[in-house]
Amino acid sequence: MEPTTSMELFFDLVFIFTTTQLAHYLIAHPDWRGAARTALLLALVWFVWIYTAWGTNWLRPDQAPVRALLIALMLGSMLLSAAIPEAFAGAGLVFALVYVTVQMGRTVFGLWAVQGQPWLIDGFRKTLLWFVATSLLVVLGAVIGGAFQEALWAAAIVIEVIGLQTGFPVPGLGRSPAERWMVEGGHLAERCQAFILIALGESILVTGSTLAQHLDLTMSGAFLLAFAGSVALWWVYFARSAPAAAEVIARAGERTGALGRLAFNYLHPVMVAGIIVTSAGDEQLLREPGAPATTAGALFTLGGPALFLAGHAAYKAVLWRILPTSRITAVLVLLALVPACVGLGAPVAVCAALALAATVAVIVTDRLRAQRAQSRGPRSPLR
Repeated sequence: MEPTTSMELFFDLVFIFTTTQLAHYLIAHPDWRGAARTALLLALVWFVWIYTAWGTNWLRPDQAPVRALLIALMLGSMLLSAAIPEAFAGAGLVFALVYVTVQMGRTVFGLWAVQGQPWLIDGFRKTLLWFVATSLLVVLGAVIGGAFQEALWAAAIVIEVIGLQTGFPVPGLGRSPAERWMVEGGHLAERCQAFILIALGESILVTGSTLAQHLDLTMSGAFLLAFAGSVALWWVYFARSAPAAAEVIARAGERTGALGRLAFNYLHPVMVAGIIVTSAGDEQLLREPGAPATTAGALFTLGGPALFLAGHAAYKAVLWRILPTSRITAVLVLLALVPACVGLGAPVAVCAALALAATVAVIVTDRLRAQRAQSRGPRSPLR
């Protein structure tokens, strides 16, 4: 497996700012429309990052032209992130134009860089034609604005997913099936692990900056609770699943492309969304730890970990073809606690403690299962 290069990690730094912007947007718009808009923005930003990660599977980031591309993409991603707070207002067109420039520019560069590799040229060419269609929708949505912007951006995302799922078919040219994607699966797994770390780092950054504004014993206790929550999410993902997942993807053979598409393009943004929602809950926890939980507050505090665990449950199910019962149970418990906490007027800190307890229960269950598996002899490290 080719290790992640320093240039790729440098590129990733921009997305600390991106995830912070998304968390702050959600905090500023704590309603269903705000959540839907945050999801749209996350999906578009994720497309920028994940397609770049796929690109560095085929291009060499240690070469000067590719480094120049990544630096240009960093600049574009910074502008994209800066436009997030007003993406559905005055900065919508800026966001759209930068998004289109990044997606189209990277693909055109790819077409130039892979000369002599017919299967890659074919894939980039078909992808470019689909990007033209979705780019028109993104720009048109920004120009029209209002509910039409949301609808057209959602349509662009759906079309992107359909194209990826079907191999970007083009009349007269056919499609580029996932079985033909010569992918370094372990490298992709490592890249997505890096993004999960970025999102968790953003969560700690948000809580740390909030704590610095007003430090006392109550705030310190709330910070410890939020910090423990971030550690628990890290533990669920990294303690056992991450290294084992890299091995599974790397050994998937002809299934690597299709498995990578599902595991990385579709399921990882669900986990990232869970971390962003949890981060919004952590900020509320630090601001008003003793205040009764509102519906939005309970959804942030309990729904964030539930979303993360749901994404990770699907990730495990896809890679190891098992039923992750501990995660499914925790998700159901967390969702059931939302109306209970709101109805009883439970403090935000209590909701956060319950979310932490549910996540720790998953960790303990994983550990007990691993110990039982070891006592029965060598088996899959996650069964």
